[in-house]
Amino acid sequence: MKRLIILLIIVLSANSLFAQLRFEKADYDFGTLTEEGGKQTCSFVGVNVGDKPIVILDVVTSCGCTVPEFSRKPIRPGEQSLITVTYDPYGRPGSFDRKLYLYGPSRERLATLTIRGEVTPRERSIEERYPIEAGDGLRLASTMQTFTYIYIGTSIRSAISMINSSEQPITLELIPSVESGLLAVEYPQQLAPGEQAAINFCYEVPATTPRYGTIRDALRLKINGRMSEKVVVTHGIGVDRPTKTIKESPPKMELSENMLKFGAVKQQSAPVKKQLTIRNSGKSELIIRAVSCEEPLSTDLQPDLQIAPGAEVTCQVLLDPSKADYGFMTEWLTLITNEPDRPMRRVRIMATIEG
Repeated sequence: MKRLIILLIIVLSANSLFAQLRFEKADYDFGTLTEEGGKQTCSFVGVNVGDKPIVILDVVTSCGCTVPEFSRKPIRPGEQSLITVTYDPYGRPGSFDRKLYLYGPSRERLATLTIRGEVTPRERSIEERYPIEAGDGLRLASTMQTFTYIYIGTSIRSAISMINSSEQPITLELIPSVESGLLAVEYPQQLAPGEQAAINFCYEVPATTPRYGTIRDALRLKINGRMSEKVVVTHGIGVDRPTKTIKESPPKMELSENMLKFGAVKQQSAPVKKQLTIRNSGKSELIIRAVSCEEPLSTDLQPDLQIAPGAEVTCQVLLDPSKADYGFMTEWLTLITNEPDRPMRRVRIMATIEG
C-alpha cells in the first residue's frame, strides 16, 4: 500500500510540473520548405503558471536535424521562457514530424513540442543520382541488385539505371562471370552523350526444375571495348510460392539453437560436432528445401527431408578446425523450407581457432 501511495505521489508531482509550464502553442507547422533553402527556425514561448520556479535542464529531440536553443535559468512564477528550434531540411525530402521533449532536473517531463512540414526535394546532380563511375563517363546508380525471395514458378523483374555523362557515344557489353542460368538481361549496347537508360533483369525459376536457396549472377562491364573493374551482381533466394492451402495450415520451424558456439578449438584437433534440433510446430508437413554452409563447416542434414506436424529431427553440425584460419570464426548454416512466413533461417556458428 505504501509503494502504491508513493507511486501515486510521484505521478501526481510529475503531472503537476507538466501543468506548470504551459505553452499556448506547442506545435509549429513550417508548411512547405525547399531542401536547398537552408535551415529554418521557429520559437515557442512557455509560461510558468505555477507557484514554484521551474528549470529546463534538457531538451531531447527525435532527430539530429532538429536543434533546440533554451536557457537553464530558473523560470519564476509568471515568467516566460523562449525555446528556439532550428530544422535543417537538407538531405531530408518529404514530410517530417519531429518531437521535442523538455525535461527538468529530476528527469521529469515538463512539456512536449512538435514541429512539422513538407520538404520539396532539390534536383540532384548526376553524381548523386549515379554514384558509381564505371569508366569512360558511364555512371550507374548501383552495382548490386537484390531480389530477396524469388518464388518458384514465377518471374521477378528489376533494373539498375545508368547514364552516359560524357560527350562521346559509349558502347556497352555485359560479360557473365558467374551464371545461374536463370537470369535474363536486357540493356542498350550503345548510349549517346547524356543518354539515360537501364539494365533490366528478370529472374524466372521454372516449377518443373525448381532451384532453392541462393541464386547469384555476376556481370563484368565492357565499355568501349575495354573491361571495367566494376562488376554488377544480382542476388536472390529461391523459395516456394505460398499457396492458399499452405497459408491456411502452415508448417512452422522451431530451432533448438539460433547460435551454435564451439568455443576454443585447437586447429590441429579432430573435427568437433554440435547438435541442432528442428521441430515442426505447425499444422502441415515441413519440408527442408535446401541446406547450405561453407568450409570449415558441414552437416548431415539433407534437402527434401520431411518433418510431420509435431515431430522433430536432430542433425549434426561438424566443424573441421584444420580448414579454418586462426582467430575468431563466424559462419552460417542456411536452411530453406516451405514455411510461408519465414522460408529462410540462418544459424550462426562461432568458434575460436587456436594454435
